Amino acid sequence: MAPRHRRAKVRRLTLGAAAVAASAALASVLVAEVGVAQAAEPGAPAPTPVVPAATPSALTSPALTPPEPTPPALTPPAVAQLPVPAPAPTTAAAGEGIPAFGVFLKSDARGVARMPLFSHWLGGTELRVGHTYLPGHRWRDIEGAADFLDVWAHWRNKKADRMLVLNVPMQERNEEGVSDNEVRQLLRRGAAGEFDHHFRVLAERLVELKVPDTVIVLGWEMNGTTYTHRCGPDPEAWKKYWNRIVATMRSVPGQEFRFDFTPSRGHDAVPWTKCYPGDDTVDVIGMDSYDQPNGMSFDQQVKEPYGLQHHVDFAKAHGKPISYPEWGLFRNGDNPEYMRRMLAWMDEYRPLYNTLTDYCPHGVWQCGANPKSSHVYRSALFGRGDQAAPPLTPTPTPKPTPPGTTPPPDCTPLDLGSWVEEWLGGKLCLRFDWW
Repeated sequence: MAPRHRRAKVRRLTLGAAAVAASAALASVLVAEVGVAQAAEPGAPAPTPVVPAATPSALTSPALTPPEPTPPALTPPAVAQLPVPAPAPTTAAAGEGIPAFGVFLKSDARGVARMPLFSHWLGGTELRVGHTYLPGHRWRDIEGAADFLDVWAHWRNKKADRMLVLNVPMQERNEEGVSDNEVRQLLRRGAAGEFDHHFRVLAERLVELKVPDTVIVLGWEMNGTTYTHRCGPDPEAWKKYWNRIVATMRSVPGQEFRFDFTPSRGHDAVPWTKCYPGDDTVDVIGMDSYDQPNGMSFDQQVKEPYGLQHHVDFAKAHGKPISYPEWGLFRNGDNPEYMRRMLAWMDEYRPLYNTLTDYCPHGVWQCGANPKSSHVYRSALFGRGDQAAPPLTPTPTPKPTPPGTTPPPDCTPLDLGSWVEEWLGGKLCLRFDWW
């Protein structure tokens, strides 16, 4: 089997040209709700935007078209050059038929800011799942800094039927290539309770932020070799450590957490069933399932040892719902057959939730390399919801703010890239009450 893909959702997310187009579209939508810190000298003319034309390399990313004489407006992504799917009936019944789903768009506040744009691309179909990852550099990251979590908590609490999914590392230095010997020692220290206090702090912060029902994807892809929280060096210690973390977080008053045990699909470095910590501390049995290795068909992904069918059968035997916290394209490129089959699989087995990883090479919106799969995904979910999203209308060009002006209250600067900032004449500042 080909080596597993090693992903760094927080530290190694590179979007390239597609990110520029997505950021520009984000700017056009948010411009009425943000403050602009002007970087030019007083009286200097605002720079003229140079809008790149939509090309095959930018399919599926929202693009700006410079109409005259009105300001830039959001246009459908280039994938709409394919036949545009007809919206499904916008009735409550239509919305109720969709399992809770979302997409991973970015770990920080930009992930939340992009969700309305993705929903608009789907014809108003609402994303009910917000998915993010705590950084795993140091313990203070794993404790969940309030300035990282608050924007996600705010989004979750806007509607009662939303779900927040939070991937939580079990060890610091989580992607730093720690040796098996050291991982073994760390697991045993964790099993003895040495790190309990870090997870108690995280649980208290989530309760304080009024997201006590967060789905915790703890120690994900433990059957691989990428992460310091991997299971392979000592499965027994890993299971004891998992159980201590869950017991610690459940001891915090007011919590309603659900803990999601999520391996990678297939055997990987160790069979994931050897890492299962027991029904008492697992609420959901998930699986991260990408279209890999090269040349493997979807039927093989279903039938392989510890594959999709084993996952479904194992969860059923243990009386647990399933989930797919990460899924998407990978080593087989733009593969519409995989996309159709995976969507049909989830439609049949009804996971508690699923979240597509939406950056290259996996994604369908921020990645322009997968136009055929993007069309399949968009066609399947277009216009399916209780009601369509309101149209996004052009907004006036913002007036420059003199240098040194303090950003508006409750406003956080966004990193939209140098091209967009040059066009705007400064940085954008997002008010977290805009959605």
